[in-house]
Amino acid sequence: MTKRDPFKYFKTSPEIIRLAVMLYVRFPLSLRNVEDLLHERGIYISHESVRFWWQRFGPMFASEIRRKRAERLRSGPQWQWHLDEMFVKINGERHYLWRAVDHEGEVLESFVTKARDKKAALKFLKKTMKRYGRPHVFVTDKLRSYGAALREVGAADRQDTGRWRNNRAENSHLPFRRRERAMQRFRRMRSLQMFAAVHASVFNHFNSERSFYSRANFKKNRTAALDEWRQLGAE
Repeated sequence: MTKRDPFKYFKTSPEIIRLAVMLYVRFPLSLRNVEDLLHERGIYISHESVRFWWQRFGPMFASEIRRKRAERLRSGPQWQWHLDEMFVKINGERHYLWRAVDHEGEVLESFVTKARDKKAALKFLKKTMKRYGRPHVFVTDKLRSYGAALREVGAADRQDTGRWRNNRAENSHLPFRRRERAMQRFRRMRSLQMFAAVHASVFNHFNSERSFYSRANFKKNRTAALDEWRQLGAE
């Protein structure tokens, strides 16, 4: 069966759409910043086009990246996850963005809730484990909701709450915080959930961890990531 072309009825080329989505999601830029950057390249579009493109194609690109990563992770044992929740305000009201980060610093799952209780933690854990499997160790802070949720899924003996052990998750919040400031925060839970999921997948895709590689290998990894991005959504 032939795969349906997601760009079929769009006058703009897929290359420009992918570039606009990557610029907006990957870097702390506003919609108008992306419009100006593309204008410098001779591409004349409205910032509303960028908004429509990322909302239409961002989740599709993120889903494709996430599916490939989940298949790779489920094929072998996983060492540990770092679980943490961050405060995000929506129209002045506090919400919680739960995030699971693996031992390499890549975001596995993002989940938005209004509460920070056992029910929210359990739902977040079940969603993450359903997609990626179960790690050997869950590194968390001392929030009691984690312990109650892990007991519910039979993994209480795998919890680690050692001091400073969860810095991996704390540091992973920084790219999202920069993005949040550029967007002047969020207005709805749905838009926060969608953007957090898309941003996490795009960040993972281009995260080459340059400090662990030589300059030559870093350039190869960066080029490979960009080539894979240019094939997303292609038949």
